Amino acid sequence: MSTEKPKGPASYFPSIEKTYGQPVAHWFGLLAGRKGLKHMELVSFLKSEHGLGHGHANALVAHYLGGKG
Repeated sequence: MSTEKPKGPASYFPSIEKTYGQPVAHWFGLLAGRKGLKHMELVSFLKSEHGLGHGHANALVAHYLGGKG
């Protein structure tokens, strides 16, 4: 059994889900609808349109653009 904690952007996911009441898949779906935007444009979208904090938005975008979302 692995008790290893997630590292990098994924380490924010439990907090993101608790804070905003949506699974991370929800946020990845929103990002998928914004193809062609750059990293910081996606971060700004999550912050301005959905009220996420900068750290949480950045973690989601970094994970998503890393091909893991």
